[in-house]
Amino acid sequence: MTSYEARAIDEAALKELRETDDAGRPCVPYAATDTGSPLRCCLRGNQAGERIALVSYAPLRRWAAAAWAKPGAYDEQGPVFIHAEECGGPAPGRTGYPFSRAGALRTVRRYDGDGHIVGGRLLQIPADEERGFDEAFAEAFADPEVALVHVRAVEYGCWHFEVRRPDSSPSGD
Repeated sequence: MTSYEARAIDEAALKELRETDDAGRPCVPYAATDTGSPLRCCLRGNQAGERIALVSYAPLRRWAAAAWAKPGAYDEQGPVFIHAEECGGPAPGRTGYPFSRAGALRTVRRYDGDGHIVGGRLLQIPADEERGFDEAFAEAFADPEVALVHVRAVEYGCWHFEVRRPDSSPSGD
């Protein structure tokens, strides 16, 4: 069992993104013709035929608004796939970290309570995927300044999921 909680996009943000994304563009749903696009609403790959959308998402901006943080120039947005309609979020009892496969490269980017980047690291996911992520998160949260971590794909830079400091829970969720 994983030691840290991989957080998907919360339902309130998804409702907004399904209308207008964080870049101000309308959501444009379509029926997926292939499989495996990483859905950030439920933390799994899509299936062919599902109605999905590619939207611009600003995860740090949304966290900062709830935490009264001011990330300044560290605020960024990027593409993420979501279900076009409400999906119920991650499956109850889901195990492991999402979008994890041995050998894949991820960045584990650390942010402080103001939303400023305070470090990060490249993670090549090892054969023991959960252990590799657990060690990267333990290393990140060993720094008392780190409030949350974003996991991103190296290839496209897109946000995969968020992990917050285990002993805190900023308001807004």
